[in-house]
Amino acid sequence: MNLFSIALRNLQRRKARMAFLVIGLLIGVATVVSLFSMSASMREDAQHKMENFGANILVTPTRNDLALNYGGMVLGGVTTQTSDLIEADLVNLDTIPNARNIAMVAPKIIGVAVVADTKVLIMGVDPKVEFRLKRWWTLDGDAINSQQDVVVGSQVAKTFNLSVGGAIDVDQKTYRVAGIIQPTGSQDDDLILVSLPVAQTMLGKEGKLSFVEVAALCGDCPVDDMVKQISAALPVAQVSAIQQVVKSRLHALEQFETFSLAVSIIVLFIGSMVVFVTMMGSVNERCHEIGIFRALGFRKHHIIRLIMTEAVMVSLIAGLCGYLIGIAAATALLPWVADDHAHVLLDPALAIGSVLLAIVIGAVATIYPALHASRLDPADALRNL
Repeated sequence: MNLFSIALRNLQRRKARMAFLVIGLLIGVATVVSLFSMSASMREDAQHKMENFGANILVTPTRNDLALNYGGMVLGGVTTQTSDLIEADLVNLDTIPNARNIAMVAPKIIGVAVVADTKVLIMGVDPKVEFRLKRWWTLDGDAINSQQDVVVGSQVAKTFNLSVGGAIDVDQKTYRVAGIIQPTGSQDDDLILVSLPVAQTMLGKEGKLSFVEVAALCGDCPVDDMVKQISAALPVAQVSAIQQVVKSRLHALEQFETFSLAVSIIVLFIGSMVVFVTMMGSVNERCHEIGIFRALGFRKHHIIRLIMTEAVMVSLIAGLCGYLIGIAAATALLPWVADDHAHVLLDPALAIGSVLLAIVIGAVATIYPALHASRLDPADALRNL
């Protein structure tokens, strides 16, 4: 009979204590697995939502006459601007090394038009991209579906008493009001949006752009690298990262990981204390048994190996069960916190890591009880038999 078989028999004889040990470690491992699985999925979901919720890179012409603020960003003035971007140059964005990280490119031209003898800011956009990029816009009516459609800001609608489906004359040409943007508290309230070709023709700038907003997926590529690559692809343009957006995204994503790590540490500490107390109680209860082993010739290192073997066996079971329960818990809870990417990937590295984590915690928590057991005096133990 070897130490492994003795340890196995001992666990079989003390099923209740073994179950208590397994549950103590299992809860810790399952919590870690579920939190890390949910954190990874929430990170993916949050990144997907935020990187499709506004731009994080701005492309403007290289110039000095900055006169217009749009959305809190400094853009080239529409009345004093001396240069424009060339729309055809945007194809160069497909050639940058991280072209796959570009989610959306939203070209725009901006200028002044006349409505009822009043100057109004007009912006030409690509409707298929713009209304996906500006997810915070709430429309009464529809988006721009044809070159005869316009979408107006809430202030424009109020000033000219416009309603969805009504008509508006812009530079002496009649358009249909397809939609009205509900109040945003920004310059969007003062805009008239038309399709890009219509605005270019209206302003006499066919094929030209005032600026371009880029939504870059930078989970595996720093946004600064994307800025450098786009600058190289568009040498006549000024490319800058909207730092506030980038930093807020990174901060939000880091919060998921920080929360998961903090909770995991607390739960694992509690689990290790459960193992420590249980193993100490087991050693104290088995002092007679350990005394007999010592009397039969077992050395101190044999006793240590025996106790550690039991701990590792229990930890292995707890690690496997904890991983499965953690994945099941994450799968059940994830749809409540992540809508778009509500799925948990079965990561082999996480499975192996959870088992190793359980073994390490079980072994570390058992070191002192094992040393305590090895130091028991066999004569004292046998004297009480």
